[in-house]
Amino acid sequence: MKRLKTAVVLFQLGGPDSPEAVEPFLFNLFMDPDIINFPFAFLARKPLARFISNKRSMKVRRNYNMIGGKSPILDLTQKQADALQKRLRSLDQNTTVFIAMRYWHPLTEETVRLIQSGHYEQILLIPLYPQFSQATTLSSLHEWNRQAKIAGLDIPTKFICCYPNHPMFVEALTDNVTSALQKFSGVAEKDIDILFSAHGVPESYIKKGDPYQIHVEETVRAILKLGDWNIRSTLCYQSKVGPMHWLRPSLLETVQRLAEEGRKHLLIVPVAFVTDHIETLHEINIDVREKALKAGVQQFELTQALNDHPKFIDCLEDLTLSLLSSDGCKTLCTDLWPQQTGRAKPVICPWK
Repeated sequence: MKRLKTAVVLFQLGGPDSPEAVEPFLFNLFMDPDIINFPFAFLARKPLARFISNKRSMKVRRNYNMIGGKSPILDLTQKQADALQKRLRSLDQNTTVFIAMRYWHPLTEETVRLIQSGHYEQILLIPLYPQFSQATTLSSLHEWNRQAKIAGLDIPTKFICCYPNHPMFVEALTDNVTSALQKFSGVAEKDIDILFSAHGVPESYIKKGDPYQIHVEETVRAILKLGDWNIRSTLCYQSKVGPMHWLRPSLLETVQRLAEEGRKHLLIVPVAFVTDHIETLHEINIDVREKALKAGVQQFELTQALNDHPKFIDCLEDLTLSLLSSDGCKTLCTDLWPQQTGRAKPVICPWK
């Protein structure tokens, strides 16, 4: 049976690859209509993005200098892509894995051009955002559709929207937690706190039907069920920007509250980042760590992001094979688990 020549595209946010790239990266971020959107935003978006990126670039550049001068996200995403490519070739799949970054190179438009020139017969889009949000997955999909239309790319395309409770994704995260807990030598489980941390979003997104919060809670629920630890845990959110109300509690607020309660041993577990980048390496491992130790925390540990963890590559392989043998994802993954949250079904979906 002939296998269609297939392009597998991994969606990711991207990050500056040099100090000089910080400001244009931020400009691209704040130019995103799925991020900056309000009445008549199309008139103000460009000057506002230029103002914010210029104002924030010096501080952000200093933060990147503290982790090596650039984001590691492209190198780590390339390792994921290479590992997935190797798996698919071992299965004799006629596939090539590409990366499409939302805000920095390789930009979506660059990847669209590569695929267009490669005479592919179908495209599979897989976000490296396990939990769906309009700020990540939907933004990347919108950009893909815009650039494909501009380029005249007309190839059958399938899409995975999310995989917050995919067994292999959950197993990989659970492995990381189990390994990190071994660092608390001689500490009783009752004296340890696990803080699951996800990138925050404005509360207004959730009120409008964004399923991100439900997806993150489902990921944490699945990890705790599989890990079966007798350890206190809290789900927190980080990386708030601007004056809007964002999901809470914040990671820093939680760390400070636990320190005031006399809790001394904290393990931070990123659950929405599949590669290490500025939010894990600087915000958590430098900034929050420093504040935690000053507040009286004695042991502050951070699990690695999944990066090229073999079980996460298993997950990506399984998602790819599922797309190859189906018509693609047509509903949100919240349809796949019992509706026990008591909340309205999310209404923001890429297929609506």
